[in-house]
Amino acid sequence: MDDPLLSVENLHTQFDTRDGTVRAVDGVSFDVDRGETVCLVGESGSGKTVTCESVTRLIPTPPGEVTDGRIVFDGDDLTEYSEKRLRNVRGNRIAHVFQNPQNALDPVYTVGAQIVETMQFHRDVGDAAARRRAIDLLERVGIPKASTRVDDYPHEFSGGMRQRAVIAMALASDPDLLIADEPTTALDVTIEAQILDLLADLQAERDMAVLFVTHDLGVVAEIADRVVIMYAGKVMERGDVHDVFDQPSHPYTQALLDCLPGQGTELRPIEGSLADPVDPPDGCRFHPRCPHATEACRREGQPPLHAVANGQRASCVYYGSDRDASTVLDGPAASQEVNDD
Repeated sequence: MDDPLLSVENLHTQFDTRDGTVRAVDGVSFDVDRGETVCLVGESGSGKTVTCESVTRLIPTPPGEVTDGRIVFDGDDLTEYSEKRLRNVRGNRIAHVFQNPQNALDPVYTVGAQIVETMQFHRDVGDAAARRRAIDLLERVGIPKASTRVDDYPHEFSGGMRQRAVIAMALASDPDLLIADEPTTALDVTIEAQILDLLADLQAERDMAVLFVTHDLGVVAEIADRVVIMYAGKVMERGDVHDVFDQPSHPYTQALLDCLPGQGTELRPIEGSLADPVDPPDGCRFHPRCPHATEACRREGQPPLHAVANGQRASCVYYGSDRDASTVLDGPAASQEVNDD
């Protein structure tokens, strides 16, 4: 098999604050292959955005810092790159679409000027050719009358149009990897569906890999090839999206699925609060909220990602050699998935 396009290995990113050191990303590992979509999923505060921004070192430094791990992109470790060398990758081979398009666009420049600037930063292209390319991109992402709207300012675009413009800007340099951080959160469901269809079409055309951040499991089911479940800076579970949805193996994954409507049972919210990022609990980060927690979960550190089946892995003590995995595999969400089939 070919090597993955992106391989994040034991990534640690922390922030020094007045309250203490926030270990926002604490030993995260996953791969993204060429042409596939990998979704990072978890509650707000799980470390999804910081993980993505660590890839191209967009985190503010100080107070943020990548303290350990490797980020291997197309065979090169980006953690060893200088800032100058990284700028040739950031926005070029790796592009970002951020959650709030209003903040990603400069209000004093036209949308077209910002797309042109992005293009000319990485490509030797003249003004006229860059403008034509900007119009083509806006047309491609579904902006009506693009030849006219190219000279509009961000405030003259609707929310959905601004998000499309940000996607056009990200695609200006034909990236190999698109990192999309909850790009549809602020959009209504109709526009959300259009944006997801657009990303799927562009991905198929360009064989582009997508790292997609979301808390919406419905979106994950629609677009993902593989999924990485994060909680309090740790990976709880990862695997093929069908395997994870059909047989959620970590209690946290089960709990997330139990929160979904349409499961045939009363919704069950996850009791308790997300772990304190400054002073996380000993043992498994999820154990204070876990219905299956034992003393081993509280004292033995975060469990390794044990193999479950078909490449699926879960960070849970019950998959150790001396544990009974059926305790968690037969949890409510897993049973419901089986019954629904």
